[in-house]
Amino acid sequence: MNSALQATEAPPTLRAAFTVELQSSHARRVYRFDPRKKGRDRWTALSWEGEDEELDNVAAEWANEAAPDGRLFPDDLRASLGPQVMVDDKGAAWKVSFHHRPSSNDGEFDVWAAERLAATAWLDPVGERFLRIDYTLPRPVAGPEGGTLTRYDQSYFIRTEPRWGMSYVSGFSIDLQARAAFRTIDRRYAANIVKAEFFFASNEAQQEFESAQLIQ
Repeated sequence: MNSALQATEAPPTLRAAFTVELQSSHARRVYRFDPRKKGRDRWTALSWEGEDEELDNVAAEWANEAAPDGRLFPDDLRASLGPQVMVDDKGAAWKVSFHHRPSSNDGEFDVWAAERLAATAWLDPVGERFLRIDYTLPRPVAGPEGGTLTRYDQSYFIRTEPRWGMSYVSGFSIDLQARAAFRTIDRRYAANIVKAEFFFASNEAQQEFESAQLIQ
């Protein structure tokens, strides 16, 4: 467990250039982000199919972050697991059930959701790496802004980059349904990292990380 958690704790000097496919039932977008480029060239649209204003808002919010590649590093997972977990050995993978503990990176909705969602992590006990994190709503509840949240499923898919052995989020999906004021709101979209290149912010940062790995 500790080795798997350490693999998610990438140093802040590790960066990523990536291509992401965002898709909903109405539209598909493909974007490329590269932190080594300047201005608008950092986040560029490669493909644009269909119309979905909400999907465009998701992309715009991501693009406007100071470091969009930060979403690829699940570095607050140790804090989110909290002090106690339940482990069920499923053979090929461990099912780790936990109560999500909000971290400094979580927003208001994350704090609200932490009290109501069931959280599960899947871990490869041989490779000592996490494979997936799932959040599911066990039963309908009153929403944070009124109405009723009837369905909420969110998953993060995790891979291991081959050079330094760090875990990264290779995709995520959200499927929710809420009912309010005689209407039903459905939100369903997914992101898939189709290509990623990892590198350090400087040669000195890379050397420092590699030296630390040798000591361990």
